[in-house]
Amino acid sequence: MKKIVFIHLFNDRSGSPKVLSQVIKVAQNLGFDIETLTSSHKNGFLDNPPGVLRKIFYRRSEKKLLTLCYYLISQAILFAKCLQYRKKDAIFYINTMMPFGAALAARLINKPVLYHVHETSITPRPLKSFLRWIIRITASKIIFVSNYLLQAEGFDKKQQHVIHNAIDICAEQAPKKPSVDSFNVIMICSLKGYKGVYEFLQVAESLIKNPLFRFTLVLNANPEEINSWFSGTAIPANVTLLPRQTDVKIFYESADLLVNFTRPNECIETFGLTILEGMSYGVPVIVPPVGGPAEIVSNDCEGFLIPSYEVKKISDVIERLAGNIEQYSRLSRNAHARAKDFSLAMFEEKIAGVIDS
Repeated sequence: MKKIVFIHLFNDRSGSPKVLSQVIKVAQNLGFDIETLTSSHKNGFLDNPPGVLRKIFYRRSEKKLLTLCYYLISQAILFAKCLQYRKKDAIFYINTMMPFGAALAARLINKPVLYHVHETSITPRPLKSFLRWIIRITASKIIFVSNYLLQAEGFDKKQQHVIHNAIDICAEQAPKKPSVDSFNVIMICSLKGYKGVYEFLQVAESLIKNPLFRFTLVLNANPEEINSWFSGTAIPANVTLLPRQTDVKIFYESADLLVNFTRPNECIETFGLTILEGMSYGVPVIVPPVGGPAEIVSNDCEGFLIPSYEVKKISDVIERLAGNIEQYSRLSRNAHARAKDFSLAMFEEKIAGVIDS
């Protein structure tokens, strides 16, 4: 039985390991012998994959230099682990650009490498150039999560595919209506400045005088990390901060609006899985006007394309939307319909076509 080895560095609740967990199920259905190499972090999407799970070293630090040292050490260890597959009939499936140690080992032992690229905003620039060089010399196939990402990071003379991320389920429900007694705005993201967490607080502060509005910020971090990050920061009274969640369904169900405030000048969203998940529950959205979100959302159709630094414009749109039931229902209906274009069945069919060819 042919083996496929999946490699992902950081097992958490973000989009890229979730997508990989879906890919792994496709490989299982195709009859591959599966092994997954990922970090030992708990409560991630790769906690219990089918087949064999092997833990790898991966650590981060608030100090950038120390994080870089940890990263290089992790790649040296990963390189050594992957050499152990030299006598096996194996394919290496590398998730994100980062695990270069696995790609180099695969090249050395002459194994095919399939990259699933999710990101473009990698710093420092020399690191990104190095990782692109590794992909260029090792990859036999490359999957990109959006047309934008293919255009930004594509390679010449490589077999390349665009396979959009997919949602597990599209809720069957009537179009939403804005709540009468409250209007809940949610954002689900990593605890990073470039994800727009401070812009989220600014928008909440601008609407604090209207008791109708509530803001919920769900962060991919533990309570200690959140407390440390916001130490000394005044949190508006209409904002609720929540740590990493294993199930975000309840937040989509209770949301009236979902926002993504990633700063386009610092990080371009290449897809935005939480955007799509919210839309599947009929939740209108406000998202950046560039990158992957612009492939999902059309302005004033499923939501609005507004850069996060336009705080006043965003606040005005939220107020107007909360008071216009007809417009809100139209956006909700369109959001739900658009989400159906990203079905898991279609995703699985396309992934199978790449893996099994």
